[in-house]
Amino acid sequence: MMSLFRTGVFSLLGLLATIPAIALADDSLAVIQQRGTLRWGADREGGGPFVFHKPGQPEQLVGFESEIASLIAEHIGVKVQFVQGQWDKLPDMLDRGDFDIVLNGFEYSPERAAVYGTTTPYYLYELQLLVRAEKTAINSWDDLRQTLSASGGRVSLLGGAAAEQFTVDYFGPSVDIALFDGVTDAMRATELQADGIVANVQDLPIWNFYSNAFPGLRAAGAPVGQGFYVGLTRRKDAAFLQAANAALLQGRRSGRLQNIFARYGMWNATQQKYTDEQLATADSAVTESSAPAVTESVDPRLAQSTSPTGFDAVRERGWLLVQAASITVALSCLAMPLAILIGLSVTLVRLYGSRLAGRMGAIYVEVVRGTPLVLQLYVIYFLIPELASFLIPGSQFSISAFWSAVLGLAINYSAYEAEIYRAGLQAVPRGQMEAAMALGMPRNLAIRRILIPQATRIVIPPVTNDFIALFKDTAACSVITVVELSKEYYIHARDTQAVVSLGLLTAMLYLAMSYPLSVLAGRLEKYLGSGEQTV
Repeated sequence: MMSLFRTGVFSLLGLLATIPAIALADDSLAVIQQRGTLRWGADREGGGPFVFHKPGQPEQLVGFESEIASLIAEHIGVKVQFVQGQWDKLPDMLDRGDFDIVLNGFEYSPERAAVYGTTTPYYLYELQLLVRAEKTAINSWDDLRQTLSASGGRVSLLGGAAAEQFTVDYFGPSVDIALFDGVTDAMRATELQADGIVANVQDLPIWNFYSNAFPGLRAAGAPVGQGFYVGLTRRKDAAFLQAANAALLQGRRSGRLQNIFARYGMWNATQQKYTDEQLATADSAVTESSAPAVTESVDPRLAQSTSPTGFDAVRERGWLLVQAASITVALSCLAMPLAILIGLSVTLVRLYGSRLAGRMGAIYVEVVRGTPLVLQLYVIYFLIPELASFLIPGSQFSISAFWSAVLGLAINYSAYEAEIYRAGLQAVPRGQMEAAMALGMPRNLAIRRILIPQATRIVIPPVTNDFIALFKDTAACSVITVVELSKEYYIHARDTQAVVSLGLLTAMLYLAMSYPLSVLAGRLEKYLGSGEQTV
Protein backbone atom coordinates (compact mmCIF):
# COMPACT_ATOMS: atom_id res chain seq x y z
CA MET A 1 0.00 0.00 0.00
CA MET A 2 2.73 2.43 0.94
CA SER A 3 4.66 1.65 -2.25
CA LEU A 4 1.55 2.39 -4.31
CA PHE A 5 1.15 5.71 -2.49
CA ARG A 6 4.76 6.67 -3.14
CA THR A 7 4.44 5.68 -6.78
CA GLY A 8 1.35 7.83 -7.11
CA VAL A 9 3.02 10.81 -5.46
CA PHE A 10 6.11 10.63 -7.65
CA SER A 11 4.00 10.16 -10.77
CA LEU A 12 2.00 13.25 -9.89
CA LEU A 13 5.19 15.23 -9.29
CA GLY A 14 6.55 14.07 -12.63
CA LEU A 15 3.36 15.14 -14.37
CA LEU A 16 3.47 18.57 -12.77
CA ALA A 17 7.09 18.98 -13.86
CA THR A 18 5.98 18.60 -17.50
CA ILE A 19 3.49 21.46 -17.30
CA PRO A 20 4.92 24.62 -18.87
CA ALA A 21 5.83 27.18 -16.25
CA ILE A 22 3.73 29.84 -17.90
CA ALA A 23 0.63 27.67 -17.45
CA LEU A 24 0.98 27.81 -13.68
CA ALA A 25 0.03 30.78 -11.58
CA ASP A 26 3.03 33.03 -12.01
CA ASP A 27 3.27 36.31 -10.16
CA SER A 28 7.07 36.38 -9.94
CA LEU A 29 7.46 39.70 -11.72
CA ALA A 30 4.69 41.30 -9.69
CA VAL A 31 6.28 40.09 -6.44
CA ILE A 32 9.63 41.64 -7.38
CA GLN A 33 8.02 44.92 -8.40
CA GLN A 34 5.97 45.02 -5.23
CA ARG A 35 9.08 44.33 -3.15
CA GLY A 36 10.92 47.10 -4.99
CA THR A 37 14.18 45.18 -5.25
CA LEU A 38 15.69 42.61 -7.58
CA ARG A 39 17.72 40.21 -5.47
CA TRP A 40 20.79 39.19 -7.44
CA GLY A 41 22.92 36.28 -6.24
CA ALA A 42 26.66 36.03 -6.85
CA ASP A 43 29.93 35.22 -5.08
CA ARG A 44 32.40 38.04 -4.51
CA GLU A 45 35.12 35.44 -4.05
CA GLY A 46 35.02 34.78 -7.79
CA GLY A 47 36.49 38.21 -8.39
CA GLY A 48 36.78 40.16 -11.62
CA PRO A 49 35.54 40.86 -14.11
CA PHE A 50 32.26 39.36 -12.86
CA VAL A 51 31.81 41.07 -9.48
CA PHE A 52 34.58 42.55 -7.35
CA HIS A 53 35.41 45.36 -4.95
CA LYS A 54 36.23 48.64 -6.65
CA PRO A 55 39.90 49.57 -6.13
CA GLY A 56 40.14 52.56 -3.81
CA GLN A 57 36.47 52.19 -2.85
CA PRO A 58 36.19 48.61 -1.55
CA GLU A 59 32.74 49.22 -0.09
CA GLN A 60 31.42 49.48 -3.67
CA LEU A 61 30.91 46.40 -5.82
CA VAL A 62 31.58 46.61 -9.55
CA GLY A 63 31.87 44.09 -12.39
CA PHE A 64 30.14 43.57 -15.70
CA GLU A 65 27.53 41.27 -14.16
CA SER A 66 26.85 43.84 -11.48
CA GLU A 67 25.98 46.28 -14.26
CA ILE A 68 23.87 43.69 -16.07
CA ALA A 69 21.91 43.11 -12.86
CA SER A 70 21.33 46.89 -12.66
CA LEU A 71 20.24 46.92 -16.30
CA ILE A 72 17.59 44.27 -15.64
CA ALA A 73 16.44 45.97 -12.43
CA GLU A 74 16.02 49.33 -14.17
CA HIS A 75 14.02 47.71 -16.94
CA ILE A 76 11.42 46.35 -14.51
CA GLY A 77 11.46 49.50 -12.38
CA VAL A 78 13.16 48.33 -9.18
CA LYS A 79 16.49 48.64 -7.40
CA VAL A 80 19.10 45.89 -7.41
CA GLN A 81 20.12 44.13 -4.17
CA PHE A 82 23.27 42.00 -4.06
CA VAL A 83 23.11 38.72 -2.09
CA GLN A 84 26.37 36.93 -1.31
CA GLY A 85 26.53 33.17 -1.79
CA GLN A 86 29.11 30.45 -2.34
CA TRP A 87 29.47 29.97 -6.11
CA ASP A 88 28.69 26.27 -6.34
CA LYS A 89 25.74 26.68 -3.94
CA LEU A 90 24.11 29.59 -5.79
CA PRO A 91 21.63 27.34 -7.68
CA ASP A 92 20.59 25.69 -4.40
CA MET A 93 20.07 29.12 -2.84
CA LEU A 94 18.00 30.10 -5.88
CA ASP A 95 15.77 27.08 -5.32
CA ARG A 96 15.50 28.10 -1.68
CA GLY A 97 14.22 31.55 -2.67
CA ASP A 98 17.16 33.56 -1.33
CA PHE A 99 17.29 35.62 -4.51
CA ASP A 100 15.55 36.06 -7.88
CA ILE A 101 18.39 35.59 -10.37
CA VAL A 102 21.92 34.24 -10.49
CA LEU A 103 24.43 36.23 -12.54
CA ASN A 104 27.92 34.94 -11.84
CA GLY A 105 29.65 33.40 -14.85
CA PHE A 106 27.33 30.39 -15.09
CA GLU A 107 27.66 28.72 -18.47
CA TYR A 108 24.70 27.46 -20.44
CA SER A 109 24.22 23.71 -20.54
CA PRO A 110 21.23 21.54 -21.45
CA GLU A 111 21.40 20.04 -17.96
CA ARG A 112 21.02 23.46 -16.32
CA ALA A 113 18.30 24.49 -18.75
CA ALA A 114 16.32 21.40 -17.80
CA VAL A 115 16.25 22.42 -14.14
CA TYR A 116 16.37 26.23 -14.18
CA GLY A 117 15.10 29.05 -16.28
CA THR A 118 18.01 30.40 -18.34
CA THR A 119 18.16 33.85 -19.82
CA THR A 120 19.21 34.45 -23.38
CA PRO A 121 23.02 34.32 -23.40
CA TYR A 122 24.46 37.73 -22.64
CA TYR A 123 28.12 36.94 -23.37
CA LEU A 124 29.95 34.50 -25.64
CA TYR A 125 33.17 33.42 -23.95
CA GLU A 126 36.16 31.44 -25.18
CA LEU A 127 38.66 29.27 -23.34
CA GLN A 128 42.34 30.13 -23.07
CA LEU A 129 45.17 27.67 -22.43
CA LEU A 130 47.73 29.02 -19.92
CA VAL A 131 51.23 27.68 -19.21
CA ARG A 132 54.33 28.91 -17.42
CA ALA A 133 56.12 31.62 -19.37
CA GLU A 134 59.33 29.61 -19.81
CA LYS A 135 57.54 26.58 -21.31
CA THR A 136 58.09 27.71 -24.89
CA ALA A 137 57.45 24.22 -26.26
CA ILE A 138 53.72 24.44 -25.41
CA ASN A 139 51.88 26.74 -27.80
CA SER A 140 48.70 24.82 -28.48
CA TRP A 141 46.49 22.07 -27.18
CA ASP A 142 48.32 19.56 -29.37
CA ASP A 143 51.62 20.63 -27.80
CA LEU A 144 50.12 20.11 -24.36
CA ARG A 145 48.90 16.66 -25.38
CA GLN A 146 52.42 15.68 -26.42
CA THR A 147 53.87 17.06 -23.18
CA LEU A 148 51.38 15.16 -21.05
CA SER A 149 52.03 11.95 -22.99
CA ALA A 150 55.81 12.30 -22.77
CA SER A 151 56.36 13.50 -19.21
CA GLY A 152 52.93 13.53 -17.56
CA GLY A 153 51.42 16.39 -15.62
CA ARG A 154 48.11 17.81 -14.50
CA VAL A 155 45.73 20.45 -15.82
CA SER A 156 44.19 22.92 -13.35
CA LEU A 157 40.57 23.98 -13.69
CA LEU A 158 37.82 25.72 -11.79
CA GLY A 159 35.54 23.06 -10.36
CA GLY A 160 32.06 23.00 -11.88
CA ALA A 161 33.00 25.08 -14.93
CA ALA A 162 32.44 24.11 -18.58
CA ALA A 163 36.22 24.05 -19.10
CA GLU A 164 36.31 20.70 -17.29
CA GLN A 165 34.06 18.99 -19.85
CA PHE A 166 36.00 20.58 -22.74
CA THR A 167 39.30 19.32 -21.33
CA VAL A 168 37.95 15.80 -20.81
CA ASP A 169 36.48 15.75 -24.33
CA TYR A 170 39.81 16.78 -25.84
CA PHE A 171 42.24 14.63 -23.85
CA GLY A 172 39.95 11.79 -22.88
CA PRO A 173 38.70 10.68 -19.47
CA SER A 174 42.22 9.65 -18.37
CA VAL A 175 43.49 13.25 -18.22
CA ASP A 176 44.70 14.18 -14.73
CA ILE A 177 42.69 17.22 -13.64
CA ALA A 178 43.25 19.35 -10.52
CA LEU A 179 40.02 21.14 -9.54
CA PHE A 180 40.08 24.39 -7.54
CA ASP A 181 37.42 26.45 -5.81
CA GLY A 182 38.78 29.75 -7.12
CA VAL A 183 40.06 30.84 -10.51
CA THR A 184 43.04 32.67 -9.04
CA ASP A 185 43.96 29.60 -6.99
CA ALA A 186 44.04 27.52 -10.18
CA MET A 187 46.28 30.06 -11.92
CA ARG A 188 48.55 30.44 -8.90
CA ALA A 189 49.02 26.67 -8.66
CA THR A 190 49.97 26.59 -12.35
CA GLU A 191 52.42 29.45 -11.91
CA LEU A 192 54.04 27.64 -8.97
CA GLN A 193 53.92 24.23 -10.73
CA ALA A 194 52.31 22.87 -7.58
CA ASP A 195 51.57 19.14 -7.47
CA GLY A 196 52.69 18.50 -11.03
CA ILE A 197 50.39 21.09 -12.65
CA VAL A 198 51.69 22.15 -16.07
CA ALA A 199 48.75 24.05 -17.57
CA ASN A 200 45.53 25.86 -16.76
CA VAL A 201 42.36 26.21 -18.83
CA GLN A 202 40.67 29.50 -18.13
CA ASP A 203 37.80 31.59 -19.43
CA LEU A 204 39.33 34.28 -21.64
CA PRO A 205 37.65 37.21 -19.80
CA ILE A 206 39.13 35.97 -16.51
CA TRP A 207 42.62 35.66 -17.99
CA ASN A 208 42.39 39.12 -19.54
CA PHE A 209 41.44 40.54 -16.15
CA TYR A 210 44.11 38.78 -14.07
CA SER A 211 46.95 38.47 -16.57
CA ASN A 212 48.93 41.31 -14.98
CA ALA A 213 48.70 39.60 -11.58
CA PHE A 214 50.38 36.43 -12.87
CA PRO A 215 53.57 37.44 -14.72
CA GLY A 216 54.80 33.86 -14.57
CA LEU A 217 52.02 32.69 -16.90
CA ARG A 218 51.38 33.23 -20.60
CA ALA A 219 48.64 32.40 -23.06
CA ALA A 220 49.47 29.38 -25.22
CA GLY A 221 47.95 29.80 -28.66
CA ALA A 222 44.63 31.26 -29.69
CA PRO A 223 41.45 30.87 -27.63
CA VAL A 224 39.55 27.63 -28.18
CA GLY A 225 35.99 26.51 -27.71
CA GLN A 226 33.03 28.75 -27.11
CA GLY A 227 30.28 28.91 -24.56
CA PHE A 228 27.67 31.28 -23.21
CA TYR A 229 27.16 33.03 -19.89
CA VAL A 230 23.51 33.00 -18.85
CA GLY A 231 21.46 34.09 -15.87
CA LEU A 232 19.56 31.48 -13.88
CA THR A 233 16.03 31.84 -12.52
CA ARG A 234 13.54 29.42 -11.06
CA ARG A 235 11.61 27.63 -13.79
CA LYS A 236 8.33 28.74 -12.26
CA ASP A 237 9.33 32.42 -12.57
CA ALA A 238 8.45 32.59 -16.26
CA ALA A 239 7.13 36.15 -16.15
CA PHE A 240 10.32 37.48 -14.57
CA LEU A 241 12.49 35.48 -16.98
CA GLN A 242 10.61 37.02 -19.90
CA ALA A 243 11.21 40.49 -18.45
CA ALA A 244 14.93 39.76 -17.93
CA ASN A 245 15.27 38.63 -21.55
CA ALA A 246 13.47 41.77 -22.72
CA ALA A 247 15.92 43.86 -20.68
CA LEU A 248 18.93 42.13 -22.27
CA LEU A 249 17.51 42.62 -25.76
CA GLN A 250 16.82 46.28 -25.07
CA GLY A 251 20.36 46.60 -23.74
CA ARG A 252 21.71 45.24 -27.03
CA ARG A 253 19.49 47.44 -29.16
CA SER A 254 20.52 50.57 -27.26
CA GLY A 255 24.19 49.63 -27.15
CA ARG A 256 24.29 49.75 -23.37
CA LEU A 257 25.22 46.07 -23.04
CA GLN A 258 28.03 46.44 -25.56
CA ASN A 259 29.42 49.47 -23.74
CA ILE A 260 29.42 47.54 -20.47
CA PHE A 261 31.63 44.91 -22.08
CA ALA A 262 33.82 47.62 -23.59
CA ARG A 263 34.51 49.23 -20.20
CA TYR A 264 35.71 45.90 -18.84
CA GLY A 265 37.89 45.11 -21.88
CA MET A 266 35.58 42.30 -22.99
CA TRP A 267 34.36 43.66 -26.30
CA ASN A 268 35.93 42.08 -29.38
CA ALA A 269 35.16 40.88 -32.91
CA THR A 270 33.63 37.66 -31.57
CA GLN A 271 31.16 39.63 -29.43
CA GLN A 272 30.37 41.95 -32.35
CA LYS A 273 29.49 39.01 -34.59
CA TYR A 274 27.42 37.32 -31.90
CA THR A 275 25.54 40.53 -31.05
CA ASP A 276 24.75 41.18 -34.72
CA GLU A 277 23.35 37.65 -35.01
CA GLN A 278 21.21 38.10 -31.91
CA LEU A 279 19.77 41.39 -33.12
CA ALA A 280 19.14 40.03 -36.62
CA THR A 281 17.25 37.09 -35.11
CA ALA A 282 15.22 39.31 -32.77
CA ASP A 283 14.43 41.86 -35.49
CA SER A 284 13.64 39.38 -38.25
CA ALA A 285 11.67 41.99 -40.16
CA VAL A 286 14.86 43.95 -40.67
CA THR A 287 16.99 42.59 -43.46
CA GLU A 288 20.24 43.84 -41.95
CA SER A 289 20.58 44.51 -38.29
CA SER A 290 23.81 45.43 -36.57
CA ALA A 291 24.71 46.43 -33.06
CA PRO A 292 24.99 50.15 -32.31
CA ALA A 293 28.50 51.48 -32.35
CA VAL A 294 30.42 51.12 -29.10
CA THR A 295 31.03 54.57 -27.69
CA GLU A 296 32.94 53.80 -24.49
CA SER A 297 36.58 52.78 -24.22
CA VAL A 298 38.31 50.39 -21.87
CA ASP A 299 38.45 51.59 -18.27
CA PRO A 300 41.88 50.44 -16.99
CA ARG A 301 40.59 50.42 -13.41
CA LEU A 302 37.93 47.86 -14.39
CA ALA A 303 39.47 45.90 -17.24
CA GLN A 304 42.42 44.50 -15.29
CA SER A 305 43.14 43.68 -11.70
CA THR A 306 44.43 46.84 -10.05
CA SER A 307 43.68 45.87 -6.47
CA PRO A 308 46.22 46.85 -3.81
CA THR A 309 48.78 44.28 -2.80
CA GLY A 310 50.80 43.57 0.32
CA PHE A 311 50.20 45.87 3.26
CA ASP A 312 48.45 48.37 0.98
CA ALA A 313 45.64 45.82 0.90
CA VAL A 314 45.61 45.81 4.71
CA ARG A 315 45.26 49.59 4.82
CA GLU A 316 42.46 49.64 2.25
CA ARG A 317 40.49 46.55 3.21
CA GLY A 318 41.46 45.81 6.80
CA TRP A 319 38.32 47.44 8.16
CA LEU A 320 36.21 45.04 6.07
CA LEU A 321 37.89 42.16 7.90
CA VAL A 322 37.18 43.85 11.23
CA GLN A 323 33.50 44.12 10.28
CA ALA A 324 33.45 40.43 9.37
CA ALA A 325 35.08 39.62 12.73
CA SER A 326 32.01 41.09 14.45
CA ILE A 327 29.91 38.44 12.66
CA THR A 328 32.26 35.76 13.97
CA VAL A 329 31.90 37.11 17.51
CA ALA A 330 28.11 37.23 17.22
CA LEU A 331 27.92 33.66 15.94
CA SER A 332 30.18 32.35 18.70
CA CYS A 333 28.59 34.26 21.57
CA LEU A 334 25.10 33.16 20.56
CA ALA A 335 25.95 29.56 19.71
CA MET A 336 28.12 28.60 22.69
CA PRO A 337 25.64 29.35 25.52
CA LEU A 338 22.97 27.49 23.56
CA ALA A 339 25.38 24.57 23.06
CA ILE A 340 26.10 24.44 26.81
CA LEU A 341 22.39 24.55 27.64
CA ILE A 342 21.54 21.75 25.19
CA GLY A 343 24.58 19.69 26.21
CA LEU A 344 23.85 20.01 29.93
CA SER A 345 20.21 19.04 29.34
CA VAL A 346 21.23 15.96 27.37
CA THR A 347 23.67 14.97 30.11
CA LEU A 348 21.07 15.31 32.87
CA VAL A 349 18.66 13.19 30.85
CA ARG A 350 21.32 10.53 30.33
CA LEU A 351 22.38 10.39 33.97
CA TYR A 352 19.11 10.96 35.82
CA GLY A 353 16.33 10.28 33.32
CA SER A 354 14.63 7.03 32.40
CA ARG A 355 16.50 4.27 30.65
CA LEU A 356 14.83 5.08 27.33
CA ALA A 357 15.61 8.77 27.72
CA GLY A 358 19.21 7.91 28.55
CA ARG A 359 19.56 5.84 25.41
CA MET A 360 18.03 8.59 23.28
CA GLY A 361 20.50 11.07 24.78
CA ALA A 362 23.41 8.75 23.98
CA ILE A 363 22.18 8.34 20.40
CA TYR A 364 21.92 12.13 20.06
CA VAL A 365 25.51 12.58 21.18
CA GLU A 366 26.87 9.89 18.86
CA VAL A 367 24.92 11.08 15.80
CA VAL A 368 25.79 14.76 16.25
CA ARG A 369 29.40 14.07 17.18
CA GLY A 370 29.82 11.56 14.37
CA THR A 371 28.60 13.74 11.49
CA PRO A 372 30.39 16.74 9.97
CA LEU A 373 29.40 20.27 10.92
CA VAL A 374 29.07 21.20 7.25
CA LEU A 375 26.51 18.44 6.71
CA GLN A 376 24.51 19.61 9.72
CA LEU A 377 24.51 23.16 8.37
CA TYR A 378 23.27 21.89 4.99
CA VAL A 379 20.44 19.99 6.67
CA ILE A 380 19.29 23.02 8.66
CA TYR A 381 19.65 25.57 5.86
CA PHE A 382 18.58 23.59 2.78
CA LEU A 383 16.84 20.38 3.78
CA ILE A 384 14.53 21.52 6.60
CA PRO A 385 12.76 24.21 4.48
CA GLU A 386 12.45 21.70 1.63
CA LEU A 387 11.03 19.09 3.98
CA ALA A 388 8.61 21.64 5.44
CA SER A 389 7.32 22.57 1.99
CA PHE A 390 6.89 18.87 1.16
CA LEU A 391 4.96 18.11 4.34
CA ILE A 392 2.96 21.35 4.21
CA PRO A 393 2.41 22.22 0.52
CA GLY A 394 2.59 25.94 -0.12
CA SER A 395 4.44 26.72 3.10
CA GLN A 396 7.22 29.29 2.92
CA PHE A 397 9.16 28.16 5.99
CA SER A 398 12.83 29.03 5.97
CA ILE A 399 15.62 29.85 8.40
CA SER A 400 17.97 32.74 7.66
CA ALA A 401 21.61 31.91 7.01
CA PHE A 402 22.76 33.60 10.21
CA TRP A 403 20.35 31.78 12.52
CA SER A 404 20.94 28.52 10.64
CA ALA A 405 24.61 28.97 11.44
CA VAL A 406 23.91 29.71 15.12
CA LEU A 407 21.67 26.65 15.41
CA GLY A 408 24.09 24.41 13.52
CA LEU A 409 27.06 25.42 15.65
CA ALA A 410 25.03 25.06 18.84
CA ILE A 411 23.80 21.57 17.95
CA ASN A 412 27.25 20.41 16.84
CA TYR A 413 29.04 21.63 19.95
CA SER A 414 26.25 20.51 22.28
CA ALA A 415 27.38 16.90 21.77
CA TYR A 416 30.87 17.75 22.99
CA GLU A 417 29.56 19.85 25.87
CA ALA A 418 27.30 16.95 26.88
CA GLU A 419 30.30 14.65 27.23
CA ILE A 420 32.30 17.29 29.07
CA TYR A 421 29.49 17.89 31.57
CA ARG A 422 28.91 14.16 31.96
CA ALA A 423 32.54 13.75 32.97
CA GLY A 424 32.28 16.78 35.27
CA LEU A 425 29.16 15.52 37.05
CA GLN A 426 30.61 12.05 37.45
CA ALA A 427 33.78 13.57 38.92
CA VAL A 428 31.81 15.04 41.84
CA PRO A 429 32.06 12.59 44.78
CA ARG A 430 28.91 10.51 45.18
CA GLY A 431 28.87 11.43 48.86
CA GLN A 432 27.85 14.99 47.95
CA MET A 433 24.56 13.82 46.48
CA GLU A 434 23.98 11.28 49.24
CA ALA A 435 24.53 13.92 51.93
CA ALA A 436 22.10 16.31 50.26
CA MET A 437 19.44 13.61 49.97
CA ALA A 438 20.00 12.60 53.61
CA LEU A 439 19.30 16.18 54.66
CA GLY A 440 15.95 15.99 52.91
CA MET A 441 16.87 18.03 49.83
CA PRO A 442 14.86 17.00 46.73
CA ARG A 443 16.93 15.36 44.01
CA ASN A 444 16.31 18.06 41.41
CA LEU A 445 17.30 20.79 43.88
CA ALA A 446 20.41 18.86 44.88
CA ILE A 447 21.44 18.49 41.27
CA ARG A 448 20.89 22.21 40.66
CA ARG A 449 22.50 23.54 43.86
CA ILE A 450 25.15 20.93 44.67
CA LEU A 451 26.25 18.93 41.62
CA ILE A 452 26.05 21.41 38.73
CA PRO A 453 28.05 24.21 40.47
CA GLN A 454 30.85 21.79 41.37
CA ALA A 455 30.82 20.23 37.91
CA THR A 456 30.96 23.69 36.33
CA ARG A 457 34.17 24.42 38.19
CA ILE A 458 35.66 21.20 36.82
CA VAL A 459 34.62 21.72 33.20
CA ILE A 460 35.72 25.35 32.77
CA PRO A 461 39.05 24.49 31.05
CA PRO A 462 37.61 22.11 28.40
CA VAL A 463 34.55 24.32 27.81
CA THR A 464 36.83 27.31 27.29
CA ASN A 465 38.85 25.24 24.88
CA ASP A 466 35.69 24.44 22.92
CA PHE A 467 34.65 28.10 22.92
CA ILE A 468 37.95 29.09 21.34
CA ALA A 469 37.60 26.27 18.81
CA LEU A 470 34.10 27.53 18.03
CA PHE A 471 35.51 30.90 16.97
CA LYS A 472 37.53 29.13 14.29
CA ASP A 473 34.82 26.66 13.29
CA THR A 474 32.55 29.55 12.34
CA ALA A 475 34.52 29.43 9.08
CA ALA A 476 32.39 26.43 8.07
CA CYS A 477 29.32 28.68 8.06
CA SER A 478 30.47 30.25 4.80
CA VAL A 479 29.01 27.21 2.99
CA ILE A 480 25.54 28.56 3.81
CA THR A 481 26.46 32.11 2.72
CA VAL A 482 27.38 33.58 6.11
CA VAL A 483 30.27 35.96 5.45
CA GLU A 484 32.31 35.69 8.61
CA LEU A 485 35.99 36.53 9.09
CA SER A 486 37.57 33.64 7.19
CA LYS A 487 35.22 34.01 4.22
CA GLU A 488 35.91 37.74 4.03
CA TYR A 489 39.62 36.94 4.12
CA TYR A 490 39.33 34.46 1.23
CA ILE A 491 37.41 37.02 -0.83
CA HIS A 492 40.00 39.76 -0.48
CA ALA A 493 43.06 37.48 -0.53
CA ARG A 494 42.00 36.06 -3.89
CA ASP A 495 41.05 39.48 -5.22
CA THR A 496 44.24 41.26 -4.17
CA GLN A 497 46.69 38.31 -4.03
CA ALA A 498 47.74 39.74 -0.64
CA VAL A 499 47.55 36.29 0.92
CA VAL A 500 50.25 36.79 3.55
CA SER A 501 49.52 40.34 4.72
CA LEU A 502 45.76 39.88 4.95
CA GLY A 503 46.36 36.45 6.48
CA LEU A 504 48.45 38.00 9.25
CA LEU A 505 45.70 40.50 10.01
CA THR A 506 43.10 37.72 10.06
CA ALA A 507 45.24 35.67 12.45
CA MET A 508 45.64 38.68 14.74
CA LEU A 509 41.88 39.22 14.76
CA TYR A 510 41.24 35.58 15.71
CA LEU A 511 43.83 35.89 18.47
CA ALA A 512 42.27 39.14 19.68
CA MET A 513 38.91 37.38 19.93
CA SER A 514 40.11 34.23 21.70
CA TYR A 515 42.81 35.51 24.07
CA PRO A 516 40.51 37.60 26.31
CA LEU A 517 38.33 34.52 26.66
CA SER A 518 41.31 32.51 27.87
CA VAL A 519 42.18 35.20 30.42
CA LEU A 520 38.58 35.41 31.64
CA ALA A 521 38.31 31.64 31.95
CA GLY A 522 41.52 31.52 33.97
CA ARG A 523 40.28 34.15 36.39
CA LEU A 524 36.88 32.46 36.69
CA GLU A 525 38.52 29.13 37.38
CA LYS A 526 40.69 30.72 40.05
CA TYR A 527 37.69 32.43 41.62
CA LEU A 528 35.55 29.31 41.73
CA GLY A 529 38.44 27.37 43.17
CA SER A 530 38.92 29.85 45.97
CA GLY A 531 35.70 28.91 47.72
CA GLU A 532 34.19 32.40 47.38
CA GLN A 533 31.21 31.16 45.42
CA THR A 534 27.86 30.59 47.09
CA VAL A 535 26.21 27.22 46.67
